[in-house]
Amino acid sequence: MPVFRLSDQIIFPESELAREDGLLAVGGDLCIERLILAYRMGIFPWFSQGDPILWWSPDPRLVLYPDALHVSRSLMKTLKQGRFIVTLDQDFAQVIAACAGAPRDKQPGTWITTDMMDAYCRLHEAGFAHSVEVWNQGELAGGLYGVSLGKCFFGESMFARKNNASKVGLVALVHFLQ
Repeated sequence: MPVFRLSDQIIFPESELAREDGLLAVGGDLCIERLILAYRMGIFPWFSQGDPILWWSPDPRLVLYPDALHVSRSLMKTLKQGRFIVTLDQDFAQVIAACAGAPRDKQPGTWITTDMMDAYCRLHEAGFAHSVEVWNQGELAGGLYGVSLGKCFFGESMFARKNNASKVGLVALVHFLQ
């Protein structure tokens, strides 16, 4: 399959035309309209600093149904201890920055470039991107962010500075979505 080059026009090829690895297109920009169209079509941007914008639509995609979430006994114990306080959309910029700075196993850097952070902060300001913050003793201990369209939440990244903090955030998000 070919990789499509995007122009200034806000359109995408059908996601079924993606290569086997999921790569669909290159180029375009990260404006709100293009990002929303991409998510509606099952497409997302993922690239490294200095690279052109790459648009992906892998098949299959992970889908987590909120009522199918399994919470382990140890995580349930952590939840009951009440060590963490969870908030929604209280500090999106700090969450995405923490996700960008989180170390990744066997990865030299992050795909959350400055341009990506700026774009998702604009999506947040427009009401499409949301964050879950997990606090421990007044400090951000973990969290996650993603894009919400209709009844779908597209999780983008999460981080934890304290054990289980991002998992607590995910459980809180799932309960919120139910």
